Amino acid sequence: MAKAGTIKIATCQFAVGDSVEENSGHIQEFLKEAKKLDADIVHFSECALSGYAGSDFDSLDEFDWDQLIEQTKKIMALAGELQLWVVLGSMHRLTEPNKPHNSLYLINPAGQIEDRYDKRFCTERDLNYYTPGNRFVTFEINSVKCALLICFDLRFPEIYRELCKSGVHCIIQSFYNARQKEQSVHRHIIRQTMQANAASNYFWVSLSNSSAPIAPYSSCFIRPDGEIVNELKLNKPGIMVNTVDISKSFYDPTAKFRKLAMDAILTNGPVKLDDVRNKDTKSL
Repeated sequence: MAKAGTIKIATCQFAVGDSVEENSGHIQEFLKEAKKLDADIVHFSECALSGYAGSDFDSLDEFDWDQLIEQTKKIMALAGELQLWVVLGSMHRLTEPNKPHNSLYLINPAGQIEDRYDKRFCTERDLNYYTPGNRFVTFEINSVKCALLICFDLRFPEIYRELCKSGVHCIIQSFYNARQKEQSVHRHIIRQTMQANAASNYFWVSLSNSSAPIAPYSSCFIRPDGEIVNELKLNKPGIMVNTVDISKSFYDPTAKFRKLAMDAILTNGPVKLDDVRNKDTKSL
């Protein structure tokens, strides 16, 4: 393990599909590669193991849950063998008639499930297949506090503010925007919104997306100033390892005033100003 306050994240992307066994094969190969690259934690896209309902298959009626459990256990065993943390996109079955969760399993270096994050905000389409979650998942590696999020959570800045309040340093967020018929507006929105969330809250970010065509954007790594400092190739499988180092400082003009905003004091001047020229808003 590197010095305190640093972690190496291996962000991976591949063409997630409807075969759990094939997805598992890709994941296991990336774990081996991540170990060679000296990563501490390996990050996969949304539903990387299970496939994504509504895109990779139209119904969960015939889904093979036993196979999903079998392949999950193989990945857990390999994580333990390689002593790696793993953020694994998958589904978590609930008791019928409840729909499953769209989840990220956090697997620790002992090969055990440390925790599970369930996508809190599902799209309208997601709600046909999934039950939203209702809790944050945070954890620490080498004094770096991380949080897990999934895709559509991106659209709710309140989530990031809450994580900022709790002292999170790094967001590990998994997406599935792929298998589209043509390029969508997401290519102009998703990573840009993630950059804004990073800069507004001073987060490091690992963003993993499926590389299945057509994917409107590729996986990337973002600094706390909002700059994308590394990215994988669009629509191609790949892995990259980047270092989070919380001792480094980046441009953060809101640092002195962020707490004011989080405390709902939406000015850095006097809340009440006793000046007639201030109160007269219709004259020069």
